[in-house]
Amino acid sequence: MTPVVDGHHHIWRQADLPWLMGPMQPRIFGPYEPIRRDYPISEYRADLEGSGVVKSVYVQTNWPPERYEDEAAWVQRTADATGWPHAIVAYADFAAPEVRPQLDRLARYPLVRGARMQLHWHENPQFRFAARRDLIADPAIRRNVGRLADYGLSFDLQVFAPQMADAADLAESCPKVTFVLQHAGMLEDLTPAGRAEWRAGMVRLSACGNVVSKLSGLGTFLHRNDPAHVAGIVRETVGIFGARRCLFGSNFPIEKLWTSYAALIEAYRDALAALPAKGQQAVLHDTAMSVYRIAP
Repeated sequence: MTPVVDGHHHIWRQADLPWLMGPMQPRIFGPYEPIRRDYPISEYRADLEGSGVVKSVYVQTNWPPERYEDEAAWVQRTADATGWPHAIVAYADFAAPEVRPQLDRLARYPLVRGARMQLHWHENPQFRFAARRDLIADPAIRRNVGRLADYGLSFDLQVFAPQMADAADLAESCPKVTFVLQHAGMLEDLTPAGRAEWRAGMVRLSACGNVVSKLSGLGTFLHRNDPAHVAGIVRETVGIFGARRCLFGSNFPIEKLWTSYAALIEAYRDALAALPAKGQQAVLHDTAMSVYRIAP
């Protein structure tokens, strides 16, 4: 069995997340009452038992923005105490006049390997996160994302298909930064026109050699684990980017709303079964190990 690196998961404490603590708010992944609670690393490890996962990457979970360092520090302490996770993608405000002071603080934590500020915008307010659609093209964003190169950090890029041209421009303007495209480009419009727009955007992004695609969160808009849907997205994304520029991520515990870790990893393994062994190894292990600089 090919060893797996989970390139995208979350652990959290309810008390630290306003969207869990406050009134139920519409979320992109639908009703979330079952996960309005602590999700500790012990439960995550129990969820992945028997799946072949050997390493994992924590991706920020939207603590209050001013507590960005507290989040990184808490995850670092968790890793120091338990050995998991093995890398951290922290939050930083790239719309700030100058992001360096934030990156200087994050650099204190040995497992920080990248940063994410969610830039996705959609006409549907439930799918919207960024303040405006073109925030990704803002000069401050471009300037600050480029700063990551000085710290050896990657940028986890989250956009919808209509934003992909601007996302490619951003990647081209920061050639020394590795961009990790979240959730294989977040295909939510499954009409022929929507799929065509997504595919064209993915091809545009793949032309940027510093962009890799994360195969994660594919149940986000279906609210279920659909192996046929997973297989279709995986097949097209790997066909566009190549296996060496793709990596797996579970997006747990969000996907736990509708599936088990065992069923999820089975869907991905089945989707990748037609690839040569080296291709499967790249998607499930090698790319994430390289992009997030995880120690063997």
